[in-house]
Formats: sequence, structure tokens, C-alpha cells
Amino acid sequence: MNTLPFLRTLSVSLLAATWLAAAPAQAADKPKVALVMKSLANEFFLTMENGAKDYQKEHAADFDLISNGIKDESDTAAQIRIVEQMINANVNALVIAPADSKALVSVLKKASDAGIKVVNIDNQLDPDVLKAKHLEVPFVGPDNRAGAKKVGDYLATKLQAGDQVGIIEGVPTTTNAQMRSAGFKDAMSAASMKVVSVQSGNWEIDKGNAVATAMLNEYPDIKALLAGNDSMALGAVSAVRAAGKAGKVYVVGYDNIKAIAPMLKDGRVLATADQYAARQAVFGIEEALRRVKGEQSDAGGNVQTPVDLVTQAAQ
Repeated sequence: MNTLPFLRTLSVSLLAATWLAAAPAQAADKPKVALVMKSLANEFFLTMENGAKDYQKEHAADFDLISNGIKDESDTAAQIRIVEQMINANVNALVIAPADSKALVSVLKKASDAGIKVVNIDNQLDPDVLKAKHLEVPFVGPDNRAGAKKVGDYLATKLQAGDQVGIIEGVPTTTNAQMRSAGFKDAMSAASMKVVSVQSGNWEIDKGNAVATAMLNEYPDIKALLAGNDSMALGAVSAVRAAGKAGKVYVVGYDNIKAIAPMLKDGRVLATADQYAARQAVFGIEEALRRVKGEQSDAGGNVQTPVDLVTQAAQ
């Protein structure tokens, strides 16, 4: 498992208190924006955080930023606690990549009721739960289903009709995991491939490896593994190698993290999708700042951001 300095994720209250105490008097009127992400062990979210910090430095006179992440992508309770702490810190806006599409809605309703402008990025909140809570939250992010279909369509050009494939899904209670799996299925169905298994790898390298290993053992004729993110794709690559099937089973991913680049180059990974991690939080922050001013984007409720196919040819 990739290990990163998690101390930042374990001291949110201290960080918030220190930040508030250190804020200069002349900055009192600047909006305070909280960025709440999923696991910073995932390179995608670390890149997202760095992009947001760089953007804030370029616009230091316009807003202040608190960035937080959880240790485990499925630790919904920890993310809820972070949101509660940001409410207590009296931030003006909260930009969140929710760990769960349903479970975060209640605390985000609390934030909204406190006058905080909430913007949803990366993983879309469940529309039905939002409606039940009488909460409107704009989603700023890519069309995950369309992005995954681009990857699946490219994979299909390397396969034959009837070939067996497996899908390694992210956390199944997240909308982006569901949409990416749907996009993969769209592409495989259109090309007459046979999806023999869909199992959750929880967005993690180790779990992705375990799921890929199980699929390869259960379905020895499988020709491809479609991973819902690049972390799980990394695990799948290791499983393919351990099974002695390197060059015989294709692996595709989603996110275009830096760790995947050498694997795209040498063919261990066939393709991925780039949803521009360094810019995705920035898109959300920009929308949040507009809403703090009483404005919103020309697109109105939701803002669709780009997602592009990345293959060996692009390296």
C-alpha cells in the first residue's frame, strides 16, 4: 500500500485553529474556502490538493484555503467529522469530493443551513437524497460514464467479439464508481464482449490486486481487466504479472496519475482517462467563489469539466 504522510489528515482541528489564529486582520473579509477530499494516499487527490494550493497562491488576495483529506477512501465517518469541523471554523465555502454519494448529504445540509456555499466535485452526490433533504448542490466534474466509455471503446479495438473481460469497480456506494462501471459496460456491450465479473476494489492498490487475482483464477480465459481508477489498475498489473499473463491480459484504468505513465509507455497498461486532477478542485473553488459573491457559472447548476482518453501514443 502506498504510504504518505497522513499527519495532515489526522490534525484537521489543529490546522483549522492555527489557520484561523494566524489569519491577518486585513484578510478578515476574504472568503475562507475549505477543500475536503478523499484519500491523500491516492495520487489523484494529492495532485488535486497541490493544484488547489498553487491556485490559491496565485490568488492569495482573493481567498484563503484550508485543504483536508481522509486516510482511507471508504472512511466516510472521518470525512463527516472534517465537514463538521469546517462548519465550526466558519468557512464561507466548502468544496467536497465525497467519499460516499449518500452518507455525506446530511452534514452538507447542515453546512448549507449554516450559510456555507457547498460545491460538489469528483464524485457526484445522489440526486434523490439531495432532493429528499431539499438541498441543491452544484456538481463540478466530468461525465464519468462518457470518460469510461472512451477507455472501453479503445480497449475493444484490441479484442475480439465474445472475449471475456472483468471490471474492477471503486467503492460501490459512490456515483463515480457506478458511472465508470456503466461506461465500461456500454463499451463492452457495443463491441459484443462478455463481462464475466464486476467486483469492488475500493479504489485501492491492494484490494484491486486481490480482486484481479481472483478474477484471473476464476476466469482463466479473461482477456482484459477494466479498473475504475489507476490505483486499482496498478494492483491489476501486478496480478497479471504474478499470474504469468503479462502481454496476454490487457489492463485499463482511469485518472492518468503519474505512476501509470511508465506502464502506458511499456504497454503494461493499455489506456486511462485524464480528468485533470490538478484543475478539478480549481474548477470547484472558482464556482464556490462565484456563489459566495451571489453569482454562479453560465452553466447554471452543474459544470461539466473535461475528460480525455490517454494511450501509449500520448506518452
